[in-house]
Amino acid sequence: MKEQKYHLYLSDEEYRGVFQSLIRLKNCLTAQGRYTDGINDVLCKVLSANKRKLKIKYI
Repeated sequence: MKEQKYHLYLSDEEYRGVFQSLIRLKNCLTAQGRYTDGINDVLCKVLSANKRKLKIKYI
C-alpha cells in the first residue's frame, strides 16, 4: 500500500512555533530519560522541507 503524503503550508510565525514546540518536547523527553528518535525524525523533516512563497487571493 502506498503511503499517503500530506502538505503543510506555514507562515514564518507558524513555522517558528512548530520548531520551538518540537524542541521543547524533545527537551522534556530527554529530561524524563525517554527516547527522542521520533521527534528527531520530525525535526529533520521540518528543517529540510522546501520553502515556497504562495500568493493568496482574498475575494
